[in-house]
Amino acid sequence: MLNGLYAVTDASLTPDETLLTQVTQAILGGARIVQLRDKTRSDVQLFEIALALQRLCAAHNTLFIMNDRLALAQKLNADGLHIGQHDLAFSLVRAEFPNKILGMSCYGNIADALMYQEKGADYVAFGACFNSPTKPLANLISPALLGEAKQRLSIPICAIGGITQSNAPQLLQQGVDMLAVISDLWCSADITLQAQGYRDLFMHQQEYLFG
Repeated sequence: MLNGLYAVTDASLTPDETLLTQVTQAILGGARIVQLRDKTRSDVQLFEIALALQRLCAAHNTLFIMNDRLALAQKLNADGLHIGQHDLAFSLVRAEFPNKILGMSCYGNIADALMYQEKGADYVAFGACFNSPTKPLANLISPALLGEAKQRLSIPICAIGGITQSNAPQLLQQGVDMLAVISDLWCSADITLQAQGYRDLFMHQQEYLFG
C-alpha cells in the first residue's frame, strides 16, 4: 500500500475542529496514506485527536503514519512512523518499532537513502521538490534525482515539497511511488475532488508504464 497520494496534515491547514472531516474527504478522493504531523504539541495533547484519526483511517483501510513521535506511535499501535534525520536515531527507532512501516526523510541524499534501506527503512522521502508554502526555506532537489534514486533503490520512494497537480506529472515520470501533499490538498475548495485528481494522475502514469 506504499503508493499513491500521501496526505500530510498541518496544524494550521487541518486544525482539530475540521481535521477528521478534511481527512475523510481526502480518503474518499483516493488518499492511500495519512500522516499526522504536529511539531508543537505534546504527546498527551495530541493523543485523543491522533486516536480519532487512527480509527478513521482504519475504518477506510488507509495507512495511518505518525510523524516523529515514537512513543505515541507505539501507544497507538500506529501503522507506521516517519522520521527525519535530525529527529531520532534510526537504528533505535527500528529496534523499538519492529514489524511496522518506518519511513525516513533523505532530502536530496541518495547515499543516505541506500544506508537507511540497508538498515530496514520501508520507504524514503526526497524533497523539497518545489518551493513549499509550509517549508519556504527548504533546499530544492531536481526531479532527475528522483529518477536516479528509483534506479538505485528497491524500496518505495516518496516525493514531497510544493507538489501540485500541475507539477506532479514530472515527478511521476521519474517513477516515484508516493506524492506527499499538504497545501495543494488542504487549501483546495473541494478536497475530495483534489484528491481524485491525484489519484487520476497515478492511474494515468500506471497506464503509461504498463500499457
